[in-house]
Amino acid sequence: MTLPQQPAAPVRLLLVDDQPLIRAALSMVVKDAADLEIVGEAGTGDEAVLLAAELTPDVVVMDIRMPGMDGIEATRRITASGATAHVLVLTTFDDDEYVYGALRAGASGFLVKDMGLEEILAAVRVVASGDALIAPRVTRRLIADLTSRSGPGSSTPPARTLTGITEREQEVLTLIARGLSNTEIAEQLYLSVTTVKTYVTRLLSKLDARDRVHLVILAYEAGLVSAASR
Repeated sequence: MTLPQQPAAPVRLLLVDDQPLIRAALSMVVKDAADLEIVGEAGTGDEAVLLAAELTPDVVVMDIRMPGMDGIEATRRITASGATAHVLVLTTFDDDEYVYGALRAGASGFLVKDMGLEEILAAVRVVASGDALIAPRVTRRLIADLTSRSGPGSSTPPARTLTGITEREQEVLTLIARGLSNTEIAEQLYLSVTTVKTYVTRLLSKLDARDRVHLVILAYEAGLVSAASR
């Protein structure tokens, strides 16, 4: 006799934002999602660190600009504590200078606040599954910043040769650099998500990359993408 399969436990969320209206908007959408559950809300970075330890959420949706401790420091403390929670940072167009700090702090994802609420919830699911996700707009700004650093008026990335990767791995790397998630890459290349994750793992190892964002930078430096092609 085959026992009925038990439904997966919902992804447990901690919402962190100093604007109650934003938390309320996310809460309203989450209520209609059977696979997501809000276990707590915080309006400051200090509250976020305390609640992350107390409630052990799966994903912390983290604002950056907050009074007192900001989202970067809160992210750093949460990830340094050994917590299993993945931090998904919400940023705005003017907040891109904070992205680098959040990267170093251990954030797993970056989104812009003007994305649709359903898109944000989809990103929560991606990050909860262990994947990293960066909004294409944030990736585009990252590449644009790299372009500006290569010299005044320069649009040519510094020369870099990627050795030891296959043609398929290069295809996956290019799509990562364009801001696609593993699921989107799988759909575009007609692969399974598991296969894409394997390619990503190989790329991280072969290119000695720290994380997915480092892969974006390497793809840029190799000329696989440019600010103009984003």
